[in-house]
Amino acid sequence: MKASKSVLSRRALWLSWFTVGYNTVEFVLSIVAGIMAGSAALIGFGMDSLVESLSAGIMIWRFTPRKRLSEAQEEARERRAERLVGYSFLVLAGYVAYESIGKLVTAEAPQPSLFGIGIAIASIIIMPLLYRLKYTTGKSLGSRSLVADSKETLACAFLSVALLLGLGANYLFGWWQADPVVGLIIVLFLLKEGIEIFRGEED
Repeated sequence: MKASKSVLSRRALWLSWFTVGYNTVEFVLSIVAGIMAGSAALIGFGMDSLVESLSAGIMIWRFTPRKRLSEAQEEARERRAERLVGYSFLVLAGYVAYESIGKLVTAEAPQPSLFGIGIAIASIIIMPLLYRLKYTTGKSLGSRSLVADSKETLACAFLSVALLLGLGANYLFGWWQADPVVGLIIVLFLLKEGIEIFRGEED
């Protein structure tokens, strides 16, 4: 049986609150691990968690029940939320590019961090599941903003893989360059998704 719109909206709100809570914890742990290891990658990953929390916060605003809105007001609210998520994509792309290029230029090699590897593994397990729940809920609701937010969660999963590759390669082989190179690949994904959101508004 297909879930009603009110049930789906409550699910979207719950997923957004979970995202904010999880990413707040991830931010704190990543910053602590980054300072301990002197790792710009871990600190950058922590900042990504803040941006992901921002996107989820936009979804909380979008799906928090208020007085009944007209169809035009609901559509305007949806477009505004989608645009804000698009901006958060571009902000995250700029930050990851800055961190990755800076590390390549300065040849900054962090200390090995098992703590950081554990953070990355946890995110690799949780983020794809959260992405799938957000994506299917957004599709069922017809919410472009929630679908866009789900893609930011997917980007976080990709960044987790990049972090694990970078920290793992550094821990096992001393290949510090792995993390910034994969980070730049992720930047292309973020830019693509952010630009597509704004192009979709113009169609």
